[in-house]
Amino acid sequence: MIDSGKPPIGAANAEAQTGPRTGGPDWENLNLFLAVARDGGLSAAARNTGRSPATLGRRMQGLERSIGRDLFVRHDRGYRLTSEGQALFAELTEVEARISRLTQRPDPDGLPLVKVSAGTWTTLVLLRGVDSLVGTPPDIRLRFVAAEQVLDIAHREVVIGFRNRRPTETSLAGRKLAAVEFAPYAAAGAPDRWIRVVADTPSARWVAQTSGGDTVCEVNSPRNALDLALAGQGTALLPCFIGDTEPGLQRVGNVVSELSHDQWLVTHDADRHLPEVRRAIDRMCRLLSRTGA
Repeated sequence: MIDSGKPPIGAANAEAQTGPRTGGPDWENLNLFLAVARDGGLSAAARNTGRSPATLGRRMQGLERSIGRDLFVRHDRGYRLTSEGQALFAELTEVEARISRLTQRPDPDGLPLVKVSAGTWTTLVLLRGVDSLVGTPPDIRLRFVAAEQVLDIAHREVVIGFRNRRPTETSLAGRKLAAVEFAPYAAAGAPDRWIRVVADTPSARWVAQTSGGDTVCEVNSPRNALDLALAGQGTALLPCFIGDTEPGLQRVGNVVSELSHDQWLVTHDADRHLPEVRRAIDRMCRLLSRTGA
C-alpha cells in the first residue's frame, strides 16, 4: 500500500473517522480503498488490514462523500468498482508503484533487481538459460521465487509472474505464451507404475485419481518426480516442454487434454515499461519460445 509517512492512527480514533476530512481524503482512506478494491469486499479486506468490516464500510462511504464520486457497486457477494472507482484505482496503483521505486533499497552490485515467480517447470527452463536472461555483461539481477501458488504482483511480492490464465486485475498486464501440455514419461525399461506428487495442483490430482494404489514412491516436489523418472523408478506426468527435452525419457502415453492450458507472463502495468523489466520480459519470451515452453 501507499506509505504516507504519517504515524498509524489508533484503533479507537480509526473507528471514529467516518466522515470527510477538510481538504479532501487522507492517505489512509486511500490505502483502505486499495485494499477493498483488490480484495473485492469488506471481509477479505478486513483480514488484510486489521480493520473491522464496519469500519471499512464507513471509511469507503466517507471517501465517496469527500471526493463526490460513487466508487463501488455494493451487492451481497462483495464490492465491485464503478468506472470512476476503476479510474481511481488505476491512478493510485501507479502512484504506489512510483513510491515503491523511489523507496527501494539500492542493489549493492549496482544492478536493478527483477523478482520473478513461476512454477517448478517454467523456473527450471529459465534457470537453465539464465545466462541469456541476465545479459552479457550482466545488466540485471534476477531473483527467482519458485512457487506453485500465485504471488501478489499488485503488492510487489514479485515483478514478473507466470500464470495459467489471463490476468483480470486492472492494474496488471499480460502477454500470452505457448500452451502447456502434459503427458506421461518414463525411462526405457522402467516399471509400469506412477510417481505421485503430493501437491494441490491439477496434474498431481490427475495422477492421484489415475494411479489408484499403483505407486511405491511419493514426493512433495514436482522436480523430484523428474529425478525419479530419470532414475528409472516409474512414470512421471510432466509438461511436454520438459519431458520432450530429456534424452533419458520417452513418452509412454498420450497428452492429457484436460490438463492443457495457456501460459501468461504477467507484470504490473506501471512496471512493465521500466528498462530492466522490459529487458527481462523480452529475454524470457525469446528463451521460452526457443524451448517450446
